[in-house]
Amino acid sequence: MKKIFLLLLTFWISNSSISQEDPYSRAVNFFILNFNTGKYDLIFENFSQEMKKAVPLENTKQFLTDVRNQAGKIDGLEFLNFQQGTYAAYKTSFEKSLMTLLISLDDQNKIDGLYIKPYINSTQTGETTVDNLDGYPEEIRTIIFAKTKDLPNNARLSIALIQNGEVKNYGVQKNEDNISPDENHRNLFEIGSITKVFTSTLLTSLVLDNQVGLNEEINSYFDFQFKDDRKLTFESLSNHTSGLPRLPENLDLSIPSIDENPYKDYGKKELEVYLRELMDVKNEDLGTFEYSNLGVGLLGYTLGLSQKTSFQNLLQTKVFDKYGLTQSYTSSEDLGDRLIKGLDYDGYEVTNWDFDVLFGGGGIISSTEDLSKFALAQFNPENLELALTRQPTIQLNENSAIGLGWHIELSKNKNNLYWHNGGTGGYSSCMVLNVNKKQGVIVLSNVSGINETIDELSFELLQVLKKSTTPNPN
Repeated sequence: MKKIFLLLLTFWISNSSISQEDPYSRAVNFFILNFNTGKYDLIFENFSQEMKKAVPLENTKQFLTDVRNQAGKIDGLEFLNFQQGTYAAYKTSFEKSLMTLLISLDDQNKIDGLYIKPYINSTQTGETTVDNLDGYPEEIRTIIFAKTKDLPNNARLSIALIQNGEVKNYGVQKNEDNISPDENHRNLFEIGSITKVFTSTLLTSLVLDNQVGLNEEINSYFDFQFKDDRKLTFESLSNHTSGLPRLPENLDLSIPSIDENPYKDYGKKELEVYLRELMDVKNEDLGTFEYSNLGVGLLGYTLGLSQKTSFQNLLQTKVFDKYGLTQSYTSSEDLGDRLIKGLDYDGYEVTNWDFDVLFGGGGIISSTEDLSKFALAQFNPENLELALTRQPTIQLNENSAIGLGWHIELSKNKNNLYWHNGGTGGYSSCMVLNVNKKQGVIVLSNVSGINETIDELSFELLQVLKKSTTPNPN
């Protein structure tokens, strides 16, 4: 059985780590009990509202019936790990096959993500993986190996460490259970939601050129009225305070395989239907942070409308060309061997994700060499458009805030960290900067669902840079 039923897959993953807690145990046991007894309506009732809209009851019943007919009842379960930051993965014994069950919960402990796929008995245990990174500095080598030894074969990571205006590259690949150096800083990866930082950079460029205003409402760029005459501003789309959900409810997330791209067919028509007829923004949600791929996708599309061109064209002329990003692209077509093939969590090759109208939320393909140029530009105090993206716009708590595109880890000594990560169907990535110290780390990988690992790797490597500039005590 190769069919995968994907109920929810986002291309931004939280940086926070999760431990296996009672809500997940309760949820998976509830699922098994009702799956084995055929009470699929009760499973549906434990879905979040977004899940219920995306996958109606009849679709859910049909899928679970198909699984039951092909695989039988569930008679055993073993917790494996957390994938994509929020999915609890379980090795699941069905009567007729061995599968991996993944389940995600929202803040109310309702199921907001669920899929089932064949279990892969991976031989990469870490104990059998060989470290061939002899030429890398010992501390960097140790950190990289620890984070990559359990990845599937054919995994490749492109890593850039930036300090004092210098970029050092540490590419690695895993082949035949060996971790070896890989000169890949000019190879191409999907960067996922790091794209959002570029979308906000385009916004601030147009703001400083007096082409649009941060607090300007986007409604005037559309020739129809939004549902309930709801007003949305450029800033609220950039800093996730518009009240829009993570994804539009008319984006079909019920797809037959994780190999397929759920965003490619979501275009202008579908977006306009959402804005006119389906948008549901509660007054109490306005001004409150709620991460929204839809919001930043809409931001990019509207910026294109504002200048009577496409967002992709604006991105090329006002960002890529301006910062000398010659290895950054808006489509996976015609990139040849420069584009590293993306893998799912188990190491199977997947198709690339090309975006239509929601491109601004996660569509860029780039290299660590290009992203390093963009990072170095952040350290220029005279670059006003980049400085504007890093200004905190809403404080989440005493330790974190949101700028325009950037997530910000606040520091009392002005050493704020600016970061964003990303994930698509075959890639995971992270970029973190200490602008005050002119330090940065960029990690691009061709494996999906490992954002927690990539985030940890990025922040640990930044600590190595920090220690190298800390004076020794007398």
